[in-house]
Amino acid sequence: MNQAMAPHEPRPTPIFRPPRPNRHAGAAPVPEGHTGRIAIRDFSFWYGVNRAVAGVSLDIAQRAITAFIGPSGCGKSTLLRSINRLNALIPGTRHSGAVLLDEEDVYAKGFDVVTLRQRVGMVFQRSNPFPRSIYDNVAFGPRVNGIARRGELDEIVETSLKRAALWEEVRDRLRTSALALSGGQQQRLCIARALANDPEVLLLDEPASALDPIATQRIEELLYELRRELTIVIVTHNLQQAARLSDATAFFYLGELVETGATGEFFTSPHEPRTEAYVTGRFG
Repeated sequence: MNQAMAPHEPRPTPIFRPPRPNRHAGAAPVPEGHTGRIAIRDFSFWYGVNRAVAGVSLDIAQRAITAFIGPSGCGKSTLLRSINRLNALIPGTRHSGAVLLDEEDVYAKGFDVVTLRQRVGMVFQRSNPFPRSIYDNVAFGPRVNGIARRGELDEIVETSLKRAALWEEVRDRLRTSALALSGGQQQRLCIARALANDPEVLLLDEPASALDPIATQRIEELLYELRRELTIVIVTHNLQQAARLSDATAFFYLGELVETGATGEFFTSPHEPRTEAYVTGRFG
């Protein structure tokens, strides 16, 4: 096995600690039973006649980082986006099976999609800040959710930026355009924007693939700290990143879940031949 890729590497040294455990000061109390547990049960997803995800069943641990890996087109991003129903916005799609958030099927009739996307935040491959100020980017979600008092918004913005390890870099220019930030800063701003809604789950689709190594390290350090508070699921093509960052890893191939397990064992002693072939670089 390729030892450069396989070992479960040491965790990155944290660069900060969140100013508060869990929720920001302006948030409402966590409803009883909201813990961020995700259970996927025999879930399939189709784009028209093409099945992208094939009968996947998977438990995702709360307050931990789970990495989805696999070659391009294997269904990992489709499954990630299915957790908060983003793919359901695409015409001609359909699904079968269930995605449970704290034992409730998010696809059940009557499940509030707006609430779902507050509870399950999403960060995309390329940073997508709004063409507004840094402050307005972070305050956008809370304002939509009915928070209007300036002092409360100020508290949410500051706390969210601190949780995203960005406050010290932008505190003196909150009213300047978010588009003036560097690529890495913009991605952390997008994380702060998701955190402002106080989610229980954070989904990230290759959040560092377009970043330089220093910015990538900052994102990884940030995610490792946030795992104290959130259930985190990350799609990555970077096997070294999955090995050093995640607690659990799931390998997908041709829409199927091939293997999942604790990351250390997954990379050093995979059970499935296809998994070993992928993590040692023989295909993919």
